[in-house]
Amino acid sequence: MDILELAFMQRALLAALLVGVTAPAIGVYLVQRRQALMGDGIGHVALTGVGLGFLLNTSPVWVATAVCVVGAVVMELIRSYGKARGDIALAMLFYGGMAGGVMLMALSPHGSNANLTTYLFGSITTVSEQDIVAICLLAAFVIVTTIGLRRQLFAICQDEEFARVTGLPVRLLNLLVAVTAAVTVTVAMRVVGLLLVSALMVIPVAASQQITRSFATTFALAVAIGVLVTLSGTVTSYYVDVPSGATIVLLAIGVFIALTLLAAPLARKRADKAALAERCTLEDAVAPGVPGTADDVRV
Repeated sequence: MDILELAFMQRALLAALLVGVTAPAIGVYLVQRRQALMGDGIGHVALTGVGLGFLLNTSPVWVATAVCVVGAVVMELIRSYGKARGDIALAMLFYGGMAGGVMLMALSPHGSNANLTTYLFGSITTVSEQDIVAICLLAAFVIVTTIGLRRQLFAICQDEEFARVTGLPVRLLNLLVAVTAAVTVTVAMRVVGLLLVSALMVIPVAASQQITRSFATTFALAVAIGVLVTLSGTVTSYYVDVPSGATIVLLAIGVFIALTLLAAPLARKRADKAALAERCTLEDAVAPGVPGTADDVRV
């Protein structure tokens, strides 16, 4: 394939693969906690980091990571302590982050509206070797955290009070989820853009939930969907010459619709099997000693 012979597409496909794994991996915990839009809020804050990176003439990815982590910690502290008017504080943080990014980009001698657009909506074909190094390191942190601490993170996402009673460091784990989400935003911003990154955290998880019944299966299928849509979207954007971020998100929505349509017949089939099993059990309980009862199936 000629696409694999191009260095910039090799970098693009590697970045897409890492984003396809990391975004749903942390997204499954955010969806479980009903914080599906947290990635969107962090994305607004990340824009200040991008603008600051251009202003300081350094790597926007690493500066955005630092700013995102600080913003995510502040968001989690506001949520945990439940301060009055917390929603207003979060709104000011989100919009202030975006306004600060635009202002810093305008003040930077190396920044421009074109640079701003690539980070807002993604430009996977412009991923550099330095970006790949940063993305690989940050993605490794996300993967190790979401898989290595999956039991603890699932516990706090399912029931914080129970997790606290069992002795888990709930506050520390909550902060870790927020920091991991912040890191994921910076991993994904070159692929799908800061304005669309939350979609890649949520949609694959929501799609997998349509047909799965356990957390482990949901996690695995969400990651598989994420990898499928990011790689497919990257290849499609190359051949059709369309934006990669929008293509990836639209493909994810398509998968969600397909699995939603498939979920109804699967649910009916499971219900029929459960009803048949319950009926056979009841018949066997009513006449356990009658010859032929176990072999006589009545539908």
